[in-house]
Amino acid sequence: MKKDTDNGTVSLGSIAWRRFRKNKLAMFGVVVIALLILMSVCAPVLTTYGRDDIDLYNIEAAPNSDHLLGTDELGRDVLTRLLYGGRVSLTVGLLASVFEIIIGVSVGAIAGFYGGKVDSLIMRITDVIMCFPFFVVAIALAAMIGPSMMNLIFIIAILEWTKIARIVRAEVLSVKERDFIQAARSMGLSKMEIIIKHVLPNTFASIMVFATLAIANGILTEAALSFLGLGVRPPQPSWGNMLSAAQSMRVLQYEWWMWIPQGFGVYHGNLNQLSGRRPTGCAGSQAEDLRW
Repeated sequence: MKKDTDNGTVSLGSIAWRRFRKNKLAMFGVVVIALLILMSVCAPVLTTYGRDDIDLYNIEAAPNSDHLLGTDELGRDVLTRLLYGGRVSLTVGLLASVFEIIIGVSVGAIAGFYGGKVDSLIMRITDVIMCFPFFVVAIALAAMIGPSMMNLIFIIAILEWTKIARIVRAEVLSVKERDFIQAARSMGLSKMEIIIKHVLPNTFASIMVFATLAIANGILTEAALSFLGLGVRPPQPSWGNMLSAAQSMRVLQYEWWMWIPQGFGVYHGNLNQLSGRRPTGCAGSQAEDLRW
């Protein structure tokens, strides 16, 4: 964003970006996710094998010059499936975070700006959703509507929007009392115009920090549900169902290439979340000042 040379002011987008860059946790998360995305997008370049190519002469082969991470129980190249599985896991994480941010930011902004009964009603609904254990509800929903990638994205988004809603609400409660908001009201701007043009840009830094954690949470949730057979179904690879296929004692003891790389991908996809996430739950009004 450019500086306004006439009055010496700096745009809100530029201010938000500077605040975001100061958050080392968020920047680290962006770098990790960017590297995972780059490797997954470049999968056809990084490997010469197809995602489902079967080689019955090399079943469960150890890593070698032809298969850098060995092969699985059907002779498929593990590195290839790891890269293509990363596409699925990252797609779930990215899309789920986008939808939950859209829902959460909208709800949080409305609750914080309008206040009163609207705020009380929305926050009580949020409290009820946050009181239920996430994985218990997620497993129940996945069993009811069936396992698929789109259903997984829907489940994550519909259950996880409450966190960003509370963060945005807390930011809006602070921002809406500032002088420039009062000036916008005196100019005759509608409430929605004030929210979109003046309030939300001031919450951008917090939203971006949450987005990096939400993507990591989506990857972890996909891996967990796919591991249980309630997420992405084979033969489409994902890090979760690849781990599920490698849970026998023989594989765990003697065929490390079947599970360590996949676990490494899930761990690094969630490293920023594991180091920075605070536990949340049914905390009532005490959770209303949630910050990361």
